[in-house]
Amino acid sequence: MKFAYYPGCSLETSGKEYDLSTRAVSKHLGIELTEVPDWSCCGATAGHSTSHLLALALPARNLALAEETGLDVTAPCAACYQRLALACHELNQNPQLREKVNEITGRPFHGKIKVISILEVISSVGLEQIRAQVVKPLKGLKIAAYYGCLLVRPRAIQIDDPENPQIIEQIMQAAGADTVDWPHKTECCGASLAVSNEEVAIPMVSRILKAAAFSGANCLVCACPLCHFNLDMRQLKVNRLRGTNYHLPVFYFTQLLGVAMGLNPQDLSLHTHFVDTGQVLKLVG
Repeated sequence: MKFAYYPGCSLETSGKEYDLSTRAVSKHLGIELTEVPDWSCCGATAGHSTSHLLALALPARNLALAEETGLDVTAPCAACYQRLALACHELNQNPQLREKVNEITGRPFHGKIKVISILEVISSVGLEQIRAQVVKPLKGLKIAAYYGCLLVRPRAIQIDDPENPQIIEQIMQAAGADTVDWPHKTECCGASLAVSNEEVAIPMVSRILKAAAFSGANCLVCACPLCHFNLDMRQLKVNRLRGTNYHLPVFYFTQLLGVAMGLNPQDLSLHTHFVDTGQVLKLVG
C-alpha cells in the first residue's frame, strides 16, 4: 500500500513522537508513505475560525500537492485530518467554490484523491496481519482509548461511530492489550484553549483523567497531538491544582503498536513524554 503522507506542523515539533512511530510502524507493516512535497500549514486549529475561504484554501493547497503524487493522502494528526477531509468534501460538493479556491492557491485541486486517517490506513492492513506481527504482546496494559472530538465529527468525515468508536480498541487488542469501557473517549480535552484559556481546559482534562482512572486504565492511547499534549503535559498541573495523584502515561497508538512489534524504543520516542512511561512499559517487558 502506498499513500501520500501529510505530517503537518505538530508532528514536526510537539508531536514528533507521533511522526517517528507512525513512520516506523508503517514501514514495518509494508505501508509506503511518500511525504507531500513542499507541504504547508493546513490551518488547524485557528484558520477556520477566522475565514471560511481561508479554511478551504490552506488545506486545498496541500490536497493539490498530494494529488500530484497520484496517491490518496493520510494525515496522522486528527486536526490536520479533519481540515483536509472537510476541505476535500466541501470542494467536491461545490465545483464553483473549488474553482475559486484553485485561483487563490495557484495549485489546481481536481478532487481525484481521498483523505484517509492513519488509523484507517493501519487498520486496513487487517487485524490478523497486525496480530501476526506481534512479538511482544501488550499484556498487562489496560488501555483507555481516547479519540477526542475531531476524528468522529462531523458526520461527513467521521472515521467511526461518533459515540462509541472502536478502531483504536481493535488495533490495541490485536497487539495483545486489554481495553477498558469508559464514557469520556470522545469528550473534548480543551484543545487549543489550553493555551488561551487554561482555566477552561484544566477541568476538561481533569474529567477525562478521572474517568480513565475510575475505569481501571493504567494508560491512555490517542491519535491526536493536541490531545496528547493536553493529557500528558497538563496532568501534573491537574494533580497540583486539584489535589489528585494521577500517573497515567499517554501514548500514541502507533507507539504501543511499535512496542508490540518489537521495534526499537528509541525509534518510537518513548522517552520524551512528560508523564514517565517506564513503569507501565515494564509490564510488557
